Amino acid sequence: MEISQAEIRFAAQAEQASAASAEMMGSDVLLHSLVAEGVKHIWGYPGGAVLYIYDAIYRMCQAQPDAIEHILVRHEQAAVHAADGYARATGEVGVALVTSGPGLTNAVTGLATAYMDSIPMVVISGQVPAPLIGQDAFQECDAVGITRPVVKHNFLVQSVEEIPMIVKKAFHIARTGRPGPVVIDLPKDISCKKVLYTGHPETCEMRSYNPVRKGHTGQIRKALQYLLAAKRPYIYIGGGVILGNATGEVRALAEQLGYPVTSTLMGLGAFPASDPKFVGMLGMHGTVEANNAMQECDVLIAIGARFDDRVIGNVKHFTQRERKIIHIDVDPSVISKRVKVQVPIVGDCKDVLTEMLNMLGETQERPDAEALKAWWATIEGWRSTRCLDYDRDNQEVIKPQFVVETLWNMTKGDDVYITSDVGQHQMWAAQYYRFDEPRRWINSGGLGTMGVGIPYAMGIKRAKPQSEVFCITGEGSVQMCIQELSTCKQYETPIIICALNNRYLGMVRQWQQIEYSSRYSHTYMESLPNFVKLAEAYGHVGMLIERPQDVEGALREARRLKDRTVFLDFRTDPTENVFPMVQAGKGITEMLLGPDDL
Repeated sequence: MEISQAEIRFAAQAEQASAASAEMMGSDVLLHSLVAEGVKHIWGYPGGAVLYIYDAIYRMCQAQPDAIEHILVRHEQAAVHAADGYARATGEVGVALVTSGPGLTNAVTGLATAYMDSIPMVVISGQVPAPLIGQDAFQECDAVGITRPVVKHNFLVQSVEEIPMIVKKAFHIARTGRPGPVVIDLPKDISCKKVLYTGHPETCEMRSYNPVRKGHTGQIRKALQYLLAAKRPYIYIGGGVILGNATGEVRALAEQLGYPVTSTLMGLGAFPASDPKFVGMLGMHGTVEANNAMQECDVLIAIGARFDDRVIGNVKHFTQRERKIIHIDVDPSVISKRVKVQVPIVGDCKDVLTEMLNMLGETQERPDAEALKAWWATIEGWRSTRCLDYDRDNQEVIKPQFVVETLWNMTKGDDVYITSDVGQHQMWAAQYYRFDEPRRWINSGGLGTMGVGIPYAMGIKRAKPQSEVFCITGEGSVQMCIQELSTCKQYETPIIICALNNRYLGMVRQWQQIEYSSRYSHTYMESLPNFVKLAEAYGHVGMLIERPQDVEGALREARRLKDRTVFLDFRTDPTENVFPMVQAGKGITEMLLGPDDL
């Protein structure tokens, strides 16, 4: 048997070496193209339309075990989420593989999640044989039509000869400009047709797709003039700073100017939370100092952010104050989309800021020190409200903020990634885990997708096997993809799940309390599973934590079990709400700061 395996590997390596003159099936061409693009991991689930691809995966893995790894998930949605988490943590293109029909439709939520947060991914979907398209064949659906609104681009492969160039274009589109997911829909008959493979294209040209990288020099110079003349300046950063690898440039700009910095939910970690110049996250659950400074500044520079509704609240309220706005973004469609700006700069954040920093180094002009001192005094006054304080001395019930804060105190400075699902626990994680580095906070911002936490953690752990990966979740969100605990077991992917279990769909319950006179319609979670036993049933470790005194010890024990997935069921205060809070339709300075404001 060993000789046979060795012979298979030798033959495959010989085939790879002479690929320029090899005749291959479309499925093999696809895999060779993926390897050429640097793909190491594929998350997927097999089905009839992709069996030739799975057969090619089998043969490649037998011949070259280290060439590419396929991870079998338990649901196609999780495949796309895991590829998404991988992409967010690494900056590389995540790849998922699903079959036709329900395989593709199950992947749509993952595609929409990635699209809203501009995550580079390529999802390969199987399709029924080309002659059957449009004939209502078994497991047929219009993949191109269904995914068009939630992808950056999609392709329907119409000939086996097209595969290498389509793969090249798909990865190019996914990772350049404003990143995003791309779908390649591959009919089954094309995946088994043979073609003379002449190698993977080195470049691709697309007349209709040429994203701008370099900003307009005149606009950059004008922006710098506004910044240096400001009396109440403010730096507002978003996820585009992380996606554009511009964190170093943002930090340099803030350091040289001494200006306050705020971040969106997706931008956390781009600027160190431990830096005194960071005034916290802004928006619906932002800090008092961050939101008030956003409203009261006279010059605002927005970098890789899009002024969405969760950030600025009511647009009319926000625009009541006159201010100069500079907006840097690689996507021209988001500039002045919601708020009119005075200095639009279309370009890559890193390139634009590099040019701005060079200009700053060439000029002797500097900010007005006295005005900046007065502005900082105002901000410190807002900061003194200590809007994130909570009952830290409570020994009767676990406060959810305490769990996150304890985790942060225990892991700060370590090689740690934090994922979350969506809800109250997500906001507490954002508020109380103080991220100092980019790509360490992985969550669904734009679409707000429940169930992403475990798949995200799986994707990250596959990419970063030596790092610790924690998933902060709730008892509602975690059940949406909890079957992936099976995947964690099969592929020995140890993660630590911290469930802040308050027995409610917490964020919805909070809205019902505040806006619907405490009519809690279908938000109490009855008949919850025993999560400890459920974790054990999947072959993992489960722990129930009911007292504040036991929180730190449980986290330490979970970290000690480095090679095991651990599910920590923290029974938290069901009455706790996320504050500050800006209600829908209100301005960002119209904040509820605690129970007394209800």
